[in-house]
Amino acid sequence: MTRPSDATDTRRSLVLAGHGMVGQRFLEALYEKEGADRRWRVTVLAEEPRPAYDRVHLTATFTGTRAEDLALTPPGFLDSHGIDLRLGEPATAVDRDGRTVTTASGDRIGYDALVLATGSYPFVPPVPGHDADGCHVYRTIEDVAAIRSRAAGARTGVVVGGGLLGLEAAGALRALGLRTHVVEFAPRLMALQIDDAGGAALRRKIEELGVSVHTGAAAERIDTDADGRVRALALSDGTVLDADLVVFSAGVRPRDQLARDCGLPVGDRGGIVVDTGCRTADPRIHAIGECALAADGRVYGLVAPGYAMAETAARRLGGEDGEFTGADTSTKLKLLGVDVASFGDAHGTTEGALDVLYADSRAGVYKKLVIGPDGSLLGGILVGDADSYATLRPLAGSSAPLPVPPEQLLLPASAGPAGGPVGAAALPDDAVICSCHNVSKGTIRTAVAEGGCATVAAVKKCTKAGTGCGSCEKALTTLVTDELAATGTETARGLCEHFTHTRAELYEIIRVKGITTFTRLLAEHGSGQGCAVCKPTVASILATLGDTPYILDGEQAALQDTNDHFLANLQRNGSYSVVPRVPGGEITPDGLIVIGEIARDFGLYTKITGGQRIDMFGATVDQLPPIWRRLVDAGFESGHAYGKALRTVKSCVGQTWCRYGVQDSVALAIDLELRYRGLRAPHKLKSAVSGCARECAEAQSKDFGVIATSTGWNLYVGGNGGMTPRHADLLVQDVDRTTLVRTIDRFLMFYIRTADRLERTAPWIERLEGGLDHLRAVILDDSLGICAELDELMARHVDTYQDEWAATLDDPERLRRFASFVNAPGTPDPAVRFVPERAQIRPSRPGDVDGTAPSVPLIAGPALKVRTP
Repeated sequence: MTRPSDATDTRRSLVLAGHGMVGQRFLEALYEKEGADRRWRVTVLAEEPRPAYDRVHLTATFTGTRAEDLALTPPGFLDSHGIDLRLGEPATAVDRDGRTVTTASGDRIGYDALVLATGSYPFVPPVPGHDADGCHVYRTIEDVAAIRSRAAGARTGVVVGGGLLGLEAAGALRALGLRTHVVEFAPRLMALQIDDAGGAALRRKIEELGVSVHTGAAAERIDTDADGRVRALALSDGTVLDADLVVFSAGVRPRDQLARDCGLPVGDRGGIVVDTGCRTADPRIHAIGECALAADGRVYGLVAPGYAMAETAARRLGGEDGEFTGADTSTKLKLLGVDVASFGDAHGTTEGALDVLYADSRAGVYKKLVIGPDGSLLGGILVGDADSYATLRPLAGSSAPLPVPPEQLLLPASAGPAGGPVGAAALPDDAVICSCHNVSKGTIRTAVAEGGCATVAAVKKCTKAGTGCGSCEKALTTLVTDELAATGTETARGLCEHFTHTRAELYEIIRVKGITTFTRLLAEHGSGQGCAVCKPTVASILATLGDTPYILDGEQAALQDTNDHFLANLQRNGSYSVVPRVPGGEITPDGLIVIGEIARDFGLYTKITGGQRIDMFGATVDQLPPIWRRLVDAGFESGHAYGKALRTVKSCVGQTWCRYGVQDSVALAIDLELRYRGLRAPHKLKSAVSGCARECAEAQSKDFGVIATSTGWNLYVGGNGGMTPRHADLLVQDVDRTTLVRTIDRFLMFYIRTADRLERTAPWIERLEGGLDHLRAVILDDSLGICAELDELMARHVDTYQDEWAATLDDPERLRRFASFVNAPGTPDPAVRFVPERAQIRPSRPGDVDGTAPSVPLIAGPALKVRTP
């Protein structure tokens, strides 16, 4: 039936068919225009059962993100504008003569303007068996739920399609514990975005993670069992892959059936034909996003062009001029943990274009810049290291000359003064920083200098920069900080966009208010849903201040990163390392034998580290519990190599054995390591104890180091090695053991209380107002009156400490997470492969044949090449 209209409502009727990302952006752009509420009565017809959500980050739902976390519609937005959103009721027909839209329920809605934002649908190759039980597409939240459900009973999954979505789907299957294959018809992965060399680099990195890649082959048929369930996928090259689950991600096609049925012109390969104003052949009907064939003859499958089309249509319907003549198709993603970016004329199709290349196969890095005949940057490809994308992409769209020679834009910072990318400050004001919303550097600077925006969050709200794919976040933050500094405004130092407070301020809030959950902290003092920055940071604070230090119970488990989640360090091929604690570096022959037997029995690689302990590499997730059961039974405990916590306290043999030693450095090192084990901190902590001034334990290169004197102990703080080594500073000297330990207690707890996220003790001390003198005043003279509290916190840590692995092994429910395949606990991941080398094992690499390493060594390192026409 036709819906009756309110005779007193003089607004014109606008129907939006589709409520995806582009549809929501259209609504926001429409109501940004003054008078839109008085001009339009809007009805939105949505096919899905929920309002618009962030499809770009759909993969995050496989790793704990909730569906509601992806919501794009601001709270109250629909109600405040009187928008009639009909969920699960898509448009099914358009009567152009009668100007009505028929919905799935049979309702007919009249329109004065109709906007088609119906998006696209996944292309499924018409191979035999494509509709078998176990075949899925990867497009919606419901698709994710179906894949997750099927994966619970699967061991092997195959993704058909090696493009952006295909590799995201592969990452999802791997995260679900499936052995994963990727099948791509083209000769390389991501054929539209990167070249052959980039594709080879990406393939190497992905295969190192245990994902099998098959290029130059097409899906030929899907074999099923007697019950009609998928059991294998046959390829055109004769390969047959075992498969319990097949995900088709072989591209999308425009959803243009509504237009076809009502007689609107569509392209030969699909897409509703529109002009530069996004109008169809019927001036009352607009089409935007993936369903539209733009005036330049392209169907755009990325969100940024869709947003630009949405804004164009909104301007036109608001009585303003607006044109869409094309869009930036640059992309930056982290696919299976590998950074990949492509921007501008990445394939060098411009006449006279030259390439500048950098490749380091050891690190899995490939970079290419395409330079125009006039020396301008036309485009580029980045694989393995895309940190410079935020600067390079705007340069490719700018008319400005390169600020430095092109090779400087590619070389890593470690190459010296000539290396490292230029910063956002070098970009001209017309450089587009956010391609999703077409926001320039000049617009961002104006928002800060003239618009009163004093935080990144405020700039996001004002300009929408950084609210799309998120790839411009780093450049945006830099620009806002620089502009605030230029105007003399104090820069906000909030932890992330969800908290305006610093880490130290959040620590105080949690301590004073007794907050025990991230959910409560976010609700009372933050906004949004949290992110990969604030979640583990808050988890660390809660572990320090909470009643129990165990990190994998309840809500705490969802806040941890990958290493903490499995109480082990993830290695490059998907295996894990096992690092038992060896306090002070002292280990008995029986302990050595236990470690040796475990390494032998489980086939692990062993290495003595600079921290005076033995690391074992190559364990799969399912092997971690049985390995640790044997270690715990032998008296070992977690070495916390996976956490931001105390790692080791090194020691020399001291006066017990060394003729130069003046104190028992080993005994002190053991006591200190056992006292501070498991202490969560803003960053890792390292320590050492030397038995004399000869300093064999290198105590002055540690976060806190102790050197024996003939009358006591000297304490040094704020040292570190790494890329920027720093000699530690002498804090106290010739103190007795009790005073020494009390001083270290207070030093560590004051650091944990006041340091920023991921701030080592060295920069923390340098940042303290008053530096070392202030630190002495606080922890020695109690100038702030907090020493009793610091003492109490450390005492509580010592009293409540429990070995995380021992606590895990004693709880069957906690052990459930340690399975390569959720449906087959105890089954190892066959994708984690090794080859022999120097009488041990190492992760297999592309080029290894029949389980052996190549005889010809790999040559790697900086390589600059220039392609001539």
